[in-house]
Amino acid sequence: MAVMPVYDTIVIPGATVYLRTQDYVKGTGRQPVTGERVTFVVEREETERASLTNESFYPIGSSGTITEVNGGGYIALRIQNRVNIDEVTVLQGGSISLTVTRRPDVDDLDVEEAEKRVRSMRDAILAFCEKYQWGPMIRLQAQHWNTMWEIAGALSPFLYAEDSEKYALLAEDTLQARFDMAERMLRENLELARVNTEAQTAQQEDYQKLYREDAIKKQMSYLQKELDGMHPENVTDVRRLELKLEEAGMNETALKEGRRVLNRLKSEGGQGPEAGMLMDYLELLTSLPWQKTEGERIALGDARAVLDRDHAGLEKVKKRILQQIAVMTLRGRQSGSILCFVGAPGTGKTSIGQSIASALGRKYVRVSLGGVRDEADIRGHRRTYIGSMPGGIMDGIHKSGVSNPVMVLDEIDKLSASYAGDPASALLEVLDPEQNSNFTDHYLNVPFDLSDVFFICTANTLDTIPEPLLNRIDVIQFQGYTPLEKMEIARDHLLPKAMEAAGLEKKDLEVEEKALEKVIGEYTREAGVRGLKKRMDMICRAAAVQLVEEPGKAVRVTEENIRDFMDMHPVRQNRVPEKTKPGIVTGLAWTPVGGEILYIQTLLTKGEGHLTVTGRLGDVMKESAQIAVSLVKAFFPEQAADLKKSDMHIHVPDGATPKDGPSAGITLTTALSSLVTGVAVPPDVAMTGEVSLQGDMRAIGGLPEKLMAAQRAGVKTVFIPTENREDLKDVAQEVRDAMKIIPVSSVEEVLSYLGMQVYTLTQAG
Repeated sequence: MAVMPVYDTIVIPGATVYLRTQDYVKGTGRQPVTGERVTFVVEREETERASLTNESFYPIGSSGTITEVNGGGYIALRIQNRVNIDEVTVLQGGSISLTVTRRPDVDDLDVEEAEKRVRSMRDAILAFCEKYQWGPMIRLQAQHWNTMWEIAGALSPFLYAEDSEKYALLAEDTLQARFDMAERMLRENLELARVNTEAQTAQQEDYQKLYREDAIKKQMSYLQKELDGMHPENVTDVRRLELKLEEAGMNETALKEGRRVLNRLKSEGGQGPEAGMLMDYLELLTSLPWQKTEGERIALGDARAVLDRDHAGLEKVKKRILQQIAVMTLRGRQSGSILCFVGAPGTGKTSIGQSIASALGRKYVRVSLGGVRDEADIRGHRRTYIGSMPGGIMDGIHKSGVSNPVMVLDEIDKLSASYAGDPASALLEVLDPEQNSNFTDHYLNVPFDLSDVFFICTANTLDTIPEPLLNRIDVIQFQGYTPLEKMEIARDHLLPKAMEAAGLEKKDLEVEEKALEKVIGEYTREAGVRGLKKRMDMICRAAAVQLVEEPGKAVRVTEENIRDFMDMHPVRQNRVPEKTKPGIVTGLAWTPVGGEILYIQTLLTKGEGHLTVTGRLGDVMKESAQIAVSLVKAFFPEQAADLKKSDMHIHVPDGATPKDGPSAGITLTTALSSLVTGVAVPPDVAMTGEVSLQGDMRAIGGLPEKLMAAQRAGVKTVFIPTENREDLKDVAQEVRDAMKIIPVSSVEEVLSYLGMQVYTLTQAG
């Protein structure tokens, strides 16, 4: 008898099993012969023949007979009995040896009831197949289905059931229970097949509708293009926007939103109440530069030449800009931190942005943030009311027409918060290279990539910029211009531009350098050159009047007649006096518009040891005055006894101007020391530095601006803290050569240099 291992197959008595001839030969090792007896052993898991073991089979099998050997490669086996597998041995080579005994069934089946249920099952299967698939084929086979076993055996390969469920039919001893199990399995699979088929049919119908809809749309689009080509003058605004929307190359999110708004516009109609707003939105959306703009190849030498051509001085600034350009050249795209130019007005912070754009071959955009107090001015207004519009960032991108402009965010230190939000916080995303690739303007409501934009910020001071925003930018300080640099700027840039604006030719006007020096020294008082530009305009306007009155006569401006061309008196400059009294010392201060000198004045009057401080001094400067008094008492103990009988008054002139900061500490101490010792400090000696209660000098800020102010005022000697020695690298050579700069580490060094005998703090201890 042949032994045939099977898996996932119903082999219950009464069923007919159909196998491929090659599978039968592979499983039994012999060719099929009609009438041959076969024993089926059921595998626990699907296993290759060579890997079978004695434990690979269930304990119950079945036996049957080959009823047909089909020439088409199939055989039919009729299952007749169940058997107990008493012993199974897998021999070498894969052949199987069995010892079996017949396992009888318990016949408790109601024949008449069973026949009715079989007919019902057969009719249900035929009805299903007639409606969905395989109707003719199943109808022929169903004529031979007289029992539930035959149905289950025939459909065994198509049933969605676990192998254990199919084996459970074979293991059930009672026919009634086996009949119920087989019927339930068949009906469950029939229902499952019906649900799957209906779902597939519905899905297919949906696909057909989509295919049909796409085909119709393509046909309509083709016909519409033909009509547009034949009559371009008749293309409607809606159709024009539709074409622009598809050709803009925007991202999927933006395209989806654009199509949604376009469909709304179509349903609204051209005369609808929101039609204008919808069209404005689509006009903006479709005109934005969604496609990446390829940047030009940057030649570092050309970039350096452009910067030198447009701006005199600013060597430190130019060096940092060239570093940024070099990194962009190597990486082939915008890279690095956001630059922020900080300095006094008129020092070229905004105009150098134009030079950077020219050096990079990019478009230039300026967004003014001065006085902005509404977050919507940065992020845009939401499209919930008439008059909404995009924010300044996206408006700048739209105006530039490219995705990689040089965008200058001007005056970021003048942003202010209000009930409408915090614009500085809105800038956090814009200026963060890790986030701005998906910047979402509230008006557009779709992400836009800002990662290719070269952002440059400008500010006069860092004091009002929030710390989170300051962390995202790379601060570059703009020092004021020296007189020589101003001369070069006036001669090579400002005067030629002023002459062109006034309609003057080169032969019409000559301005001597001595005259320019006088304008710079006496008619301007600033760190930048904005006031100098106004003076050049004055000269050219006055020259224009003379040329109109006396045509053909060239105008010559000299040091002697420069006053005739000015419509103002010379600016009052703080110049050091020829001599001073004890108690007066020249100090240096930093302001947002550059450096300035100030005079610390002190006076002793009869009193009870009170201290008076005037000049609108801030809390920090008042504390410096207290420290100065304590140090003077420690340095000069003999004179300190007399101070108990006197009141001390400290005054800083220009009382209408607020003043604060710790850097006047050394000046206050020296002024009081000069007052109590009677030793006058030379007026051309200035100083700056914070002092501690131990008499040490501490570092200060704004040294380049302070030293330029000292040079303008005629100072010859300046004391600075030793810790600021490295900052001298940022000071122009012209300024360093004009005065003697002495780094000191303690107040005692300054007082000793000035000839005051100090009772040291060590001795006092």
